[in-house]
Amino acid sequence: MPDAQWFDLGSVEELKRRDLRHIMAGRTPLALSFVNGEFSAISGVCNHVGGPLGEGILEGEFVKCPWHNWKFHHRTGEGEPGSEEDRVSSYETRIENGHLFVNLIPRTPRHKLPHPPHRLARAVVREPGPIRVVGISSTVMDARNPRYSASDDLLQTALRHAAASHCAETQLLKLNDLAFRACEGYYSKSAHACTWPCSITQMDDKDQMEQVYEALVHWGDVVLVASPIRWGAASSLYYKMVERMNCVQNQLTIRDRVLIRNKVAAFIIVGGQDNIQAVAGQMLGFFSEIGFVFPQFPYIAHSRGWSAEDMEQNVLSVQQSRELHEGAEALAARAVELAQRLLAGELCPEKIVRGGRKAHREEPVRG
Repeated sequence: MPDAQWFDLGSVEELKRRDLRHIMAGRTPLALSFVNGEFSAISGVCNHVGGPLGEGILEGEFVKCPWHNWKFHHRTGEGEPGSEEDRVSSYETRIENGHLFVNLIPRTPRHKLPHPPHRLARAVVREPGPIRVVGISSTVMDARNPRYSASDDLLQTALRHAAASHCAETQLLKLNDLAFRACEGYYSKSAHACTWPCSITQMDDKDQMEQVYEALVHWGDVVLVASPIRWGAASSLYYKMVERMNCVQNQLTIRDRVLIRNKVAAFIIVGGQDNIQAVAGQMLGFFSEIGFVFPQFPYIAHSRGWSAEDMEQNVLSVQQSRELHEGAEALAARAVELAQRLLAGELCPEKIVRGGRKAHREEPVRG
């Protein structure tokens, strides 16, 4: 057993003032607690992704990590009941002359149980096959009483055209049908607290944002996003989705890991009032930030203007507009053409949009 290495943490009276604190003992981060009149010290680094345990809270006898809520006993460092073997180091303390000392030789070692990686965490590899087009509907309507949606109508026209005329595989995701939590601001705690996959997705197996991540990161080559205009902005569901996409962009900023490569985005924007260009500008800005590229003329849109309050006429104008539906088809064609060029793939030669070279498989994108 190595000799003890005692480190002076400071005045006992001062340290008693808080039940839990993060404290550095030289270069060793500790979570120091004061419970029932006694001091205890465990490692200040969480087993999960290194969250600062001492900045968390005490919940009963357990220190809860402020990043992702993992728990460790304040004295022994053991995980919460059921995962005791997943533990952090604990340290011996003593009091001398009104000062608290900690032995920097751990009393018990850290032990990380192996946890299988989340299925989304696999390497991003484009499997062979035709161009794959994901349609994302962000309209919000009462699912029990469905009604016509202009943005949905044009989106489905675009998907049908991609499949029928350009041999694409298609998938439609209606955000209104998915149960997923809003972004809970892990990035605001620390850049490293915002993980890939999303921290919420890792902790909540019922969170259906996983379907969006799977489609956009692993499956699709093209994403067509459709949104109504709501008070001059995209729909609330659109923003709920893109806030959860921060974990994709964050991989680039903190790990230099590109999750979106050679993928195309285009947009369908429909509303009963103006502000089309502002909505399109936000969409273009955000999707460029996470790695998507755009075809020439990357969105189609429709609005009858600020003063057109007769919404039933707005609906009819979209339903009956040959020009808008042809525009949706042309948008899909432009997006598929660009995806083919990016992939250098002649994936459906008899119905290729415009030429192309031999198909190849992308190298894996690894972190």
